Amino acid sequence: MIEKILIANRGEIACRIIKTARSMGIKTVAAFSDADENALHVKLADESVYLGASEASQSYLSINKIIKACKSTNADAVHPGYGFLSENASFCVELEKAGINFIGPPALAIESMGDKVTSKKIAKDAGVPTIPGFIGVVKTVESAIAIADDIGYPVMIKASAGGGGKGMRIACNSVEVREGFKSSQNEAIKSFGDKRVFIERYIEKPRHIEIQIVADKFGNFVHLGERECSIQRRNQKVVEEAPSPYLDDIIRNEMGEQAIALAKAVNYFSVGTIEFIVDTKQNFYFLEMNTRLQVEHPVTELVY
Repeated sequence: MIEKILIANRGEIACRIIKTARSMGIKTVAAFSDADENALHVKLADESVYLGASEASQSYLSINKIIKACKSTNADAVHPGYGFLSENASFCVELEKAGINFIGPPALAIESMGDKVTSKKIAKDAGVPTIPGFIGVVKTVESAIAIADDIGYPVMIKASAGGGGKGMRIACNSVEVREGFKSSQNEAIKSFGDKRVFIERYIEKPRHIEIQIVADKFGNFVHLGERECSIQRRNQKVVEEAPSPYLDDIIRNEMGEQAIALAKAVNYFSVGTIEFIVDTKQNFYFLEMNTRLQVEHPVTELVY
């Protein structure tokens, strides 16, 4: 049984974790940087521990400092919240070495689902529908053009390590593929330090639907409905709503079953989100999996 949680995060999510832990009789430790010395989560927690300077690299992103903080406060678990180290497989491994529980999924699931090419291969092997395209890293402009010609236009060029709309380009012809391939690689390097890209068919007038799943370590999996996040700006979500006004119960259940099938394929546990893209004929395709508590999770909490 976990007795004390160190929260390796700040702001709204840290406050929510503290409230939940308190309702369960679990003590909490708020980790903070210089910028958050007087923040609400620091005041709400049972204890607090200083991590370092305001820069995230010197505080919330420092694995060594977080582990040291756990040991100094006798915290036997870490909750990463979202962002920061929440999807860092190395963080899970280092915590395990130190004998500290990670409140989240296994490292292997984080690593495999964190790469879009690898995750698409796993999804396909699990029988989960994927967007038609080339499931592999495209290395040259010439290869990109040949692949796009074969898939059929328009196509989407995507960064393999991408997220948040970064490293994505739509191309409607070979000239745009040539330009998009280079710009997608450049943005991917700047944003993720990883220039790998892949290409898939661009789904026109798409609906963006994400399925919330929860799993334990005993093989139990459930999905908690969906969130509609089709209202976006520059491929970044602006509004989320649940349930989706677009899905019927049949499609909703099918998507939920496919989400669980993918989670089982990577021996997942904890909470996670599988994102799908849906076309105008209600065909749905796997997009990515977020191996963490979502920023948007409160939408599901309030509705379901």
